Amino acid sequence: MVKKKILSHQKKKSKPSLPLVAVDVAALEKKLPPKTLRSHHVIIKVDRVNKSFPVGDSTVTVLHRITLNLYSGEFVIISGPSGSGKSTLLHSILGLEPPSQGRVVMRDVDLYQDLDEQARTRFRREKVGVVFQQSNWIKSLSVIENVSYPLWLAGTPATSARKTAMDWLEQVGLAEWADHHPSELSGGQQQRVALARAMVTDPGIIVADEPTGNLDSEASEVMITLLAKLNRVQNKLILMVTHNLSLLPIATRRTVIKDGRIIYDQHD
Repeated sequence: MVKKKILSHQKKKSKPSLPLVAVDVAALEKKLPPKTLRSHHVIIKVDRVNKSFPVGDSTVTVLHRITLNLYSGEFVIISGPSGSGKSTLLHSILGLEPPSQGRVVMRDVDLYQDLDEQARTRFRREKVGVVFQQSNWIKSLSVIENVSYPLWLAGTPATSARKTAMDWLEQVGLAEWADHHPSELSGGQQQRVALARAMVTDPGIIVADEPTGNLDSEASEVMITLLAKLNRVQNKLILMVTHNLSLLPIATRRTVIKDGRIIYDQHD
């Protein structure tokens, strides 16, 4: 239920990527509600997680004994250079990449000891909203049908699902695009729709993997504003991975990974 309104290296063929654009967080903070203190309630516990992959006859270790406690009400940004292990860590937290060693516990459930793959998928669908850098749309469905889809999977009647989906499209300022196809929207609009889809089941955790990575400064500001309000108004735990260092001050916690190890972890 909606509570409050929130605003390969193929050198010749690869598309040029957008430069990392700076967002004026100091100016943005003046428009936002104040940051809130985190609780002492641990929502996600990453306990001594190692992750290794076989490469030919060798084994490459990507994560080295990562330990993190993530608390209700935090806005956590994980940053670090390419290849540092950020996305591998995120996938392990989401139940997508089993650790070679260690445990990931979310809301007192050990994702890899207590649940099989199918159960992890259901658990993730119920407990976590996910926004990726590239949104995966069901091409045959409209915007509102894509946003409604998680509710359909949960067995919500179509009329109720559409109403909730429309509520969230209003929250992200895109209600007038409800019956359009996602391909008709700009990149920034698509990311806002992806956020609406992530929020439609009202999860307590939002995981965002480079959600502004392909956006210009204006669209990035809109996206980060929405995430910040979800954190500060609705007390959602936001866990975001980004290369964009200009966004770090918006968070309440900043964690840096290098070579598969946490080298910095600072709370407000």
